[in-house]
Amino acid sequence: MTSSQGTEFRRISSDDVDAFRELNRIFVEAFEDEEAANLKNPSDSYLKSLLTYEHFIVLTAVAGGRVVGGITAFVIEKFFEERREVYLYDLAVDEKYRRQGIARGLIEKLKTTSKALGASLIYVQADPEDEPALRLYRSMGHQTRPFHFDIDLV
Repeated sequence: MTSSQGTEFRRISSDDVDAFRELNRIFVEAFEDEEAANLKNPSDSYLKSLLTYEHFIVLTAVAGGRVVGGITAFVIEKFFEERREVYLYDLAVDEKYRRQGIARGLIEKLKTTSKALGASLIYVQADPEDEPALRLYRSMGHQTRPFHFDIDLV
């Protein structure tokens, strides 16, 4: 095990497709997402293309030479004011590396990255039953009570 002090936090680029694939594996395991586990993996060219977009942020935590966690996030341009916000879409840490400050380190890296991109705020949704996530997010920000709706396209 390493502590967060021995972990490198970085934004990955289009040259880091293997790291992105490793992060996706961590997401599937952490979210216990059987559906995602059975999906066809995207091609390298698709992932490289995603990683070229300034508005798509992928951060990894690397310890001992391997990806042990990460974040995906999206930069959103606001239209009623000249500013940006960042939506933290997914955050996961490999089970063996949890409770070592890695998730907090990833969010701190996202804050730095977001500021550099001109964002004024990061927001995230969490499931009410995900107590570890709720504790983390409450310790780093304030809670609001929005509702989340999925609108199917079929």
